[in-house]
Amino acid sequence: MRVVVLGAGTVGSSIAELLCNHRHEVTVVDRDPDCIRRVRDELDVRAITGSASQSSVLFQAEVGTADLCLAVTGVDEVNIVAASLAKAMGARRTLARVYSPVFRDLSTFDYQRHFRIDRLLSLEYLSALELARTIRYPGALLVEDFARGEVQMQAFALTEPCSTMGIPLRELKLPKGVRIGSIHRGKQIWIAGAEDRLQVGDHITVIGALEQIDEVKELFSIQPPPKQRVVIAGGGETGYQLAQLLHGRRFSLMILEWDKPRCEFLSSHLENVDIICTDIRRRQILEEERIGQADVFAACTGDDENNIMACVEARELGVKTCLAVINRPDYANVIGKLGIAHAVSPRQVIARHVLAFLNTGPVVSRLPLTPDGPIDVLEIEVLDKAPVTNHVLAKAALPAQCLVAAVIREQFGWVPGADDRLQPGDTVVVLADRSVEEQLIRLFSSD
Repeated sequence: MRVVVLGAGTVGSSIAELLCNHRHEVTVVDRDPDCIRRVRDELDVRAITGSASQSSVLFQAEVGTADLCLAVTGVDEVNIVAASLAKAMGARRTLARVYSPVFRDLSTFDYQRHFRIDRLLSLEYLSALELARTIRYPGALLVEDFARGEVQMQAFALTEPCSTMGIPLRELKLPKGVRIGSIHRGKQIWIAGAEDRLQVGDHITVIGALEQIDEVKELFSIQPPPKQRVVIAGGGETGYQLAQLLHGRRFSLMILEWDKPRCEFLSSHLENVDIICTDIRRRQILEEERIGQADVFAACTGDDENNIMACVEARELGVKTCLAVINRPDYANVIGKLGIAHAVSPRQVIARHVLAFLNTGPVVSRLPLTPDGPIDVLEIEVLDKAPVTNHVLAKAALPAQCLVAAVIREQFGWVPGADDRLQPGDTVVVLADRSVEEQLIRLFSSD
């Protein structure tokens, strides 16, 4: 596929290298001649010097015929303008990297929809999300937000017998707009069907609005785990996003941050979170704050060495689980030896999302539900005259091993019912076994 990468910094060059390794045709654009010279020397790519936000430069990069355009410069506004221009000029898919949370905040303005960008990606948010999954559901299935955050998928383990077990799913009185997505039993995982019956020990994914999912927890007697004390070292964007993702009754949160103005920002934006203005590099400080009593210690500063050393100190003080954000790939071999349970690499996180967008036809993105399982989570466009639009979902001849989890129409998203009918221009989130994906995609393609 043809891919244009706008920005040849650390992120852009690592993405370009990844795409070259997967044998894609890559063009890299950057305004810094030294960056372009380095990329040209190290990678088999076409390299162009120029501003990513100028149409003449994008024309030179032939962005109009690109399958994917990635705007990953260090300036949010440049990335948004460049990705929007690339889309208008004919690029099939466009992604823009953003740092500031305001660009992803739908309560103020929908930048993604307004500028017709396929996805706004934040390395800091994606890294925080990876850490949050590890803390909230260690070893569990994927936990994700769909339909612009209006629909959520959560994973639960059925550990206790209850009255809803042993009867077909079609007979369960689930709240309207809630679906059981998949069942994980032993070494098998499959899309839940109407005749399936749940058992003790099953792991299930539940799809719906957050309030409705809480009702399902009561239906299956799912008890929340004990409250955990989580200490976040570093109150930058990753630490801030992690605190927001974990905010709630299940967690007692503390953030350690050395910058006083940043501490004031965190205090004004995070309720019921202890903000300590201190230097995590000093063991005495960690002892005084009783870090050793924490269940989880997550090091999210912008310095790999500080993150590693803070985790080592926390581990020695008695913290059960230590997590760290690590940028340098050459540190991967030493992480486990130092007692760090899990390291999140922002480069690897964004690489997975970039590769997920390298698809043909109506498929926007494709990610695995579990690392080694047979089920994918697909984001699919409903094209004009697609066969799936001819009937309601109950009569749309969808394969048995797939489930339409969410529908996004304009700015609204919901979990569809059997009587809902898809329209051209809709975007749907589908859970599908890989064995039926080809058949499924034909239903969403134009005749």
